[in-house]
Amino acid sequence: MNILHILTDIPILIVLTTFLFSIIYCMKNYFFVNKNLKIFLAFISNFRKSDLNFRFKEIDEWMSANPYVSAVWLEFKNTLVFSESVALKGKNNNLTYKEVSSTVQNIQTTVDPLYFFNDETLVTSKFNNKFLQTVPTILTGFGPLFTFLNIAIAFGKIDFSSQERTIASVANLMSSMQTAALVSVIAVGSSLIFLMFERVAFQMLCNKPLSVCKDLMGKLFDNISSEKFLLELLKETKIQNYSIQNVITSMPEQFTVALNSGIATNLVPYLENLIFGINQVNKNMKKVVKSSSVDDVDDLF
Repeated sequence: MNILHILTDIPILIVLTTFLFSIIYCMKNYFFVNKNLKIFLAFISNFRKSDLNFRFKEIDEWMSANPYVSAVWLEFKNTLVFSESVALKGKNNNLTYKEVSSTVQNIQTTVDPLYFFNDETLVTSKFNNKFLQTVPTILTGFGPLFTFLNIAIAFGKIDFSSQERTIASVANLMSSMQTAALVSVIAVGSSLIFLMFERVAFQMLCNKPLSVCKDLMGKLFDNISSEKFLLELLKETKIQNYSIQNVITSMPEQFTVALNSGIATNLVPYLENLIFGINQVNKNMKKVVKSSSVDDVDDLF
């Protein structure tokens, strides 16, 4: 049997066509994933944990606009805990900001980022991964299927009506048996080749950039449990309540001190000046009355 006759056999053509289609489909999707992962990696590489608070809007807008990661980012954003602060008015009416929690100083997440940014969400969900995983099984199954089909067809063509026809039909049977065996060999061989090729391509095109992306996301967002965060808020609330209670307790004493100080520094000097002024008026009135009485007596004499 020549190679052309083997390649033109319909079962062998089916096996080879399935193999080539699977290879093309695999490479097309892996290159698509690789391209988007590199874009994602190039973007998040520009950010550091220290400037995350100031550039979070930039991250949010880009992630939400990118259809490759928008759905995952929306779910992940719901787990983020931001560094909350309260505005306090200080001296000269200047606003100062105080953190609510002393431990949450940056944007943190209550769920591990790898729960959202993983193989399934960033790679396998972007194409029909189940089909690629079943390709080796399909190719292997083609082997016995077409082998026994060829054997069944070959046995059905045996003609024992005459010696010449028997010899010819037996020759055709042997030729069909050889083709049937080749179908199994090609099917199993193509299955093994596809399996090795798919694993190597996945590792090079998908797994390597994905590992870097997961590592960067883990470093960019600290992981804090929701229970720990609530405990820290409870501690901060208790500290603030204790400070407020101390202020309320000491307020009467401070008010008394402030009132006494105000009276001593402002009211007492004012009263002293007022009394001094009244005394001066009184002295002047006495002088006027005295001088007026002397003038009247002199007029009489």
